[in-house]
Amino acid sequence: MMEPEDSPVIHAIWIRVYHWVNAIAILIMTLSGWRIYNASPLWDFRIPSDWTLGGWLGGALQWHFAFMWVLVANTAAYLLVNIFSGRLWSRFFPISPAEFMGNVKAVLTGRLAHTDLARYNAVQRFAYVFVMVDLILIVLSGLVMWKSVQFPVLRELLGGYETARRIHFVCMAGLVAFFVVHVSMALMVPKTIMAMVRGR
Repeated sequence: MMEPEDSPVIHAIWIRVYHWVNAIAILIMTLSGWRIYNASPLWDFRIPSDWTLGGWLGGALQWHFAFMWVLVANTAAYLLVNIFSGRLWSRFFPISPAEFMGNVKAVLTGRLAHTDLARYNAVQRFAYVFVMVDLILIVLSGLVMWKSVQFPVLRELLGGYETARRIHFVCMAGLVAFFVVHVSMALMVPKTIMAMVRGR
């Protein structure tokens, strides 16, 4: 059933644009990153080639660097707007441990109600804060891997080049885990998907 056009706006247009642009950028960077990982693996496993993007190392790097700028610009704009508007504190904090555990139990038993789409539950607040921190670490470790000589202080703060590579991969894995949980929760409450598409 279509909602009337005068129904309240849940997500402003800038949030929806940010969400879908970052979703595409993160997907492309993850798939191309897996191809880059396969060229010089950190551990004794490789990502199946069918799950990667770029065809070869050079192609993967081109995809990765092209969408790196999209991800950085989009995320920086989102964080700045959230911080200076006060939205960061009002929408994502506080995170109550009791509410968090209650939400986790509801998710695991398939009983997550989420009746008020304008208010994030504790699991969502934790997940979104996690992603913000995770994306910052991905960008910082990525800078060390890309321009290690130009960012010596950052390189040392992250424990050196090889440690930065590990941080980058672990943070990417965290982002993929978030994606799986995020999509699973959205499928449990399908109206959240429509709210992110239509805003209402």
